[in-house]
Amino acid sequence: MIKLVQKNLKTSLTTSAILIAAMLSGCAAKIDAASEKNVVSEFIASANIASELNNIDETNWWQKLESAQLNQLVTDALANNHNLQTSQLVLKSALARLGEQQAQYLPQGGVEIGAQRSGLGDTNSRQSSANLALNWQLDLFGRITALVDAANASAMSQAEQVRLLQIEVVSSVVKGFVSYQGNVQKQHIVTLQIDALEQSIAVLQAQVDEGVANELDLNRTMAQLKQQQALMPAIEYAKYRDLSTLAVLSGQLAQNVKLTNEQAILEHKFTVSLNDANESIALRPDISQALYAFSQANSLSVAASKALLPDISLSGFAGVLSIGSNSFSDTQQQWQVAPQIQWSILSYPALIAQRDAQQLLTQAAYSDYQQVILQALSESELSLQLLVNQAQQKSFAEQRYQFANNAFLQAQAMYEEGQIPYLELLDARRDVLIAQENAVDSTISSLLAKVNAYQSFNGRWSYALNNTNQ
Repeated sequence: MIKLVQKNLKTSLTTSAILIAAMLSGCAAKIDAASEKNVVSEFIASANIASELNNIDETNWWQKLESAQLNQLVTDALANNHNLQTSQLVLKSALARLGEQQAQYLPQGGVEIGAQRSGLGDTNSRQSSANLALNWQLDLFGRITALVDAANASAMSQAEQVRLLQIEVVSSVVKGFVSYQGNVQKQHIVTLQIDALEQSIAVLQAQVDEGVANELDLNRTMAQLKQQQALMPAIEYAKYRDLSTLAVLSGQLAQNVKLTNEQAILEHKFTVSLNDANESIALRPDISQALYAFSQANSLSVAASKALLPDISLSGFAGVLSIGSNSFSDTQQQWQVAPQIQWSILSYPALIAQRDAQQLLTQAAYSDYQQVILQALSESELSLQLLVNQAQQKSFAEQRYQFANNAFLQAQAMYEEGQIPYLELLDARRDVLIAQENAVDSTISSLLAKVNAYQSFNGRWSYALNNTNQ
């Protein structure tokens, strides 16, 4: 697997930039999002970053850890996270604005009903009327269509933002839970070591009092004890930090998050497997969001260009008028149809400047779109590199602990037989303590690297998650 990953990591991003620039060049009046996604999918498939990970479906990947606590935390976070709720409300607002823009295709107007009574001297007059007034903006040159396309792209972009937040929430919950359980295990190890050192100090103190041992051995053991005790406040803070993170993610206070010790999760056989690694990159929400931002800018650019053309509309009204009565008796019909052409010729310098400005923004959005694609590829490759490196470090750390523990057991036996002084036994104890803590840290880092890989290859499972929560 390592050789395959290292081979895939040799993909040239410079060549990628050139290829994607060629494939995605040229902006039509409306960006075909489906076509662009197909182009990106083909491009990413040609890179073939992580085909060796293709195995089973990664939907609900965190459930592979078989932790009921973790599953409940993820469910609560998706339901109660305030940032996610805010983004979902913004999405609903964007959809409402899209409906508002689409309504511009229809005639606009309203009904007016009025009655009037006035007097001048001895003369009184009455009048009543009812009118229906309409104004219909004819979209002959496509300006309204371009604005509708822009509003639709904005709504789609916000939908991808919701998916981005869902990915962040799920991944952060899993990382926070793993970190908490890791800190619990580290605290347990340090507690055992403190107990062992305190027992050693009690024995040494008795030997010093009897003149069998010297103060040097006792002081060095005391120093090791204080070193281990100094770790406890830091671990306690790290545990509370993890609880606080999980509380914020799930929309509650830290004191309301109750977790039980589940240290076995760190040794769980948890592997990274993807149904289609290339598709998992191509469907990433950051790529889709950048595409829709580009589409929106392009549609606004089209609308700015159409503003140079005349606006053609039809306005009119129809109604009845009653003179001499407020009760619509003896009415007369009246109507009017008035075609209108409005051409802002004198505003051309300002309109041209607006068009040029929007075209530059379109180019900027296109450049950002390309950058996001390359960034997604790079991030995916880095997550694989981290996955491989952390697996190697974990293996070495476990081997180091085994050797250090064997050395300590040998030193303990030799000390009991009087073959080595107590100082060498203390050195062996210190080595195994350091090795054990390093092994725990490597285990946590390796598990977090796997979570990070799922976070990077998020396209497929985030779509499934989004569909489940709709």
